[in-house]
Formats: sequence, structure tokens, C-alpha cells
Amino acid sequence: MQDTSKALPGFSYSRAFFEELVDTAMAHAKKLGASDVGAEASEGSGLSVSVRKGELETVERNRDKSLGVTVYLGQRRGNASTSDFSRAAIEQTVQAAYDIARFTAEDPVAGLPDEADIARPAEQRDLDLFHPWPITSAQAAEMALACEAAAFGVDKRITNSEGAGVSAQQSHFFSAHSHGFRGGYASSRHSLSVAPIAGKGSGMQRDHWYSSERNACDLAAPEAVGRYAAERALSRLKSRKVATRECPVLFESPLAAGLLGGFVQAVSGGALYRKTSFLADSLGKNVFPEHIDVVEDPFVAGGKGSSPFDEEGVRVKARKVVDGGQVEGYFLSTYSARKLGMKTTGNAGGSHNLTLSSRLTRAGDDLDEMLRKLGTGLFVIELMGQGVNYVTGDYSRGASGFWVENGRIAFPVQEITIAGNLRQMLAGIQAVGADAYTHGAKTVGSVLVDRMTLAGN
Repeated sequence: MQDTSKALPGFSYSRAFFEELVDTAMAHAKKLGASDVGAEASEGSGLSVSVRKGELETVERNRDKSLGVTVYLGQRRGNASTSDFSRAAIEQTVQAAYDIARFTAEDPVAGLPDEADIARPAEQRDLDLFHPWPITSAQAAEMALACEAAAFGVDKRITNSEGAGVSAQQSHFFSAHSHGFRGGYASSRHSLSVAPIAGKGSGMQRDHWYSSERNACDLAAPEAVGRYAAERALSRLKSRKVATRECPVLFESPLAAGLLGGFVQAVSGGALYRKTSFLADSLGKNVFPEHIDVVEDPFVAGGKGSSPFDEEGVRVKARKVVDGGQVEGYFLSTYSARKLGMKTTGNAGGSHNLTLSSRLTRAGDDLDEMLRKLGTGLFVIELMGQGVNYVTGDYSRGASGFWVENGRIAFPVQEITIAGNLRQMLAGIQAVGADAYTHGAKTVGSVLVDRMTLAGN
């Protein structure tokens, strides 16, 4: 049954083999009496290497494979999976999913996506997501060591390191279900990171930086990553607390992506139909100021959030999620859409490439200009803890960064807490910088929020 003759580089199984595997599982489910069925076969492989203080620490290779089967008996659903691709194991897995469905309570909205929503093969674009990286463990170690050495070479005050690492990961899958969907693709994700420590004793400060891309050719140079991480750590030396007060807060661009993520979670189907969101019933309402737009684009070539269809095989599309501050769309799977009496938005599995922008942003609005707009207040470069209540929107997190006076950094700060409410924070965005940074599948510049509570001394 196995056919590896056409397997992609670094994989053991071909697309043709996965198609046969999925079709075998679906046919057996139908034979048992399933009203509908879906199946997905996948394989992943990778290399991860870490070093610390000039010495090799770990070399890890991962390889995994899986066949998942979902069986429907009317509106009862069962799911099972296996890593054994033998015919007997496939039939046992299908039987297990079938048996689970038999004894599961009926769910009025359970079921496969509507056929009209399915992404047909002709609609499935090649989005340039697969770039295998044939790096050896020795080459990866050399790269990580160069990154860490560059960090140590910046200044004698870089006294220690939590290590540097290189990771090369790739995977592919094929999925199909009985409402007519058939599709799959290969993808890759590679990264380089380092975490240097500056200073000594109780005055030590740590920071980190990384580069992550689908194509290893696009990774930042190891030396550049190391130097920048060291400069960040050094900038935090002699940090102190500040007095408790209310003040404007500027979020560094990688952290600003977290604010966008908070909005996405609050307008996603699960939170909405469970009524655990502070943005319930926000469709058509202003959540952001009028100068803010949020765009979703699943079709960015090489994008980390790009996909020709969602996890259910539903058609995806580029759209404006927020237009002039107003919420124009939620993030819904088939199930959550049915629970809400709405249509799927092609977001089973989450959002695609998101960009938050301001109509007020100008080309010269770099970080220095954003600090000038902040005036006197807090510039945050690190957040700690998970202090966000998505039911109420209450927000409270540990923070580190810099106190800014008259538009210029005065001194580094640590051991403080910033608090507010996400609804007021989103509505209080005064400016978005031109220093756009892509963190995962979210792109946003630094974000200036008009007022938060800073708890310090």
C-alpha cells in the first residue's frame, strides 16, 4: 500500500499514499453505516538543536504520523485516530469512531460543512508554503553557536545565556470528507533564537530575540539576531520601579500583536456562542476608533497564516474584519456559526493573516516618533502572566519596559503591573506606528493606548 516514490523531500509518504489511506478509511465508515465521514492523514518531521555558553546542549529529531477519522451517525459524532497505517489499524480506528458516535448524544448543529461552502480543487491556490531546509545537526549547531557568540561579543556586561536554538520543521497532510472536499498541502516553519543575560547578581536582566520564516533563506543572519538580543538585554540594566499612576502606554509591536489576538479571541465563535466574551453582539458596532482597520488575507504568499481552505475544507477569502473601527465580521467555524444562526467565515482552526492599521499612520511614524507621541508614559517591551478575563475584558499583567519623559526614554522599569479593560484599551488606541512587525500570523506596528493604570511603588 505504501508508495514513497513521489514523497516530498524529508517525508516518508506521498500525497498519493495519503489519498488512498483516507479513501480506505472513508469507504469502511460508509460500509459500517455512517451517514457522513471525514478523514485526514498527516506526517511531520523536524530537527531542533540548542546550545548554551558555547557548548552543544541538545539535538532532537522528531517524526510523527497520524490518521484521524470523524464519523457521523445523523447528528451524533465520533472521532478516533491512529499512527498505525496498516489496513487492520485503519478499520479498528474507523470502528472506534463509529462506536463513539453510537453512544454520543445528538447535537442539533453537528455535521460537516454545507456543500456550498466547500473549497473545490480548482479554487485551492498554491501559496508557496513549503520550503524544506536540508540542514544537518552540525550545521544547525554552528548557526546557533554563531548567534550566541555574537550576543556575547556585543559587551562584556553580557555575562550569561539561556542558550540559542535552531529549529527546522515541516509537515504535509491530505484531508477529505463526504460532502465533496478533497485537499492538502505541505508547509514548513524554521526558526533561530537566542536569550542572553546582562549584568550580575540581583541586577541581572534577560531578553531574547528570534527570527521565524517558512523559507530558511529569509531568516535573519545569526549574528544580527544575537547582537539585537544582547542590545535589548543591556538596555534593561539598572531597571527600577515607578510610582503608581495612570498614564498612556505604548506597546512594542510584537506585544501589540497580543492586543489584536485578544480582540480575535473575543469575536471568535466559541466565546460568542458560549457567551463568554466581552464583545458579544459587537457585529456592526464600533469597538476601535474610526481610524483603525483590521484586514484578514489567507492568500499571502508564504504567510504564516496562509491557507487555501480552513480546517474543515471550507472556502476562505480576504476580507475587512474591522472597517473604520466597526466590526464587520466574526471568526466562525461551521459549528459555531450554526450555534449563532450565522454562516461560517472559513475560520475553523483560527484566523488567517491579520493586519491592524491606522488611517492616521504616516511613513515617518517610526519608534522614535511613537515615543514622541507617547510624551510621558510607559513603553512596554515585555508582558508576563495571563491576566486577561475575556468574559469582562479586565486586563492586568506584569510588565517591563521604559519610562518615557517628554518623548525620550528616561530609564528602564521592571516589577510593575499594567491594568485596564480591553474594551477601553481597544477604543483608546490613539496611534499605530509604521514599525510594522509580523508576529506569527498577525502584523501590527507599535500601538499607543491613551490611558492605563500602572501599579508600582
